[in-house]
Amino acid sequence: MWYVIMGKDAVNSLEKRLHARSAHLQRLEKLRDEGRLLTAGPLPAIDSPEPGQAGFSGSLIVAEFEDIKEAEEWANADPYIQAGVYQDVVIHPYLRVLP
Repeated sequence: MWYVIMGKDAVNSLEKRLHARSAHLQRLEKLRDEGRLLTAGPLPAIDSPEPGQAGFSGSLIVAEFEDIKEAEEWANADPYIQAGVYQDVVIHPYLRVLP
C-alpha cells in the first residue's frame, strides 16, 4: 500500500538538513530503484523554488510499504530524524487514484 510521510522541520534546521541530505536522498533513491517511490520532495518555507536561507518547512514522501508499521520503521530511521531536522513525522495510508 502507498503511504504519505510528512516530516515537519524543526526551527533553524537548514544547516542540519544540508548536512544530512546526501544520506536522506540515498534512501529515497533505493525506494525509487525498487519501484516503490511515487514522489518525494521538500516543502519550501517561502513561495519560491529557491528559498535560500528561509529554508524548508518540511518534506513530503509518498512510497509503498507492506503496512503502516513498515512505513513507520522506515521513516523513523531517516537521517533527517537522526540529525534533528524533523521535529515531527506524520504517516497516513494513501490511495492512489490519478494518474
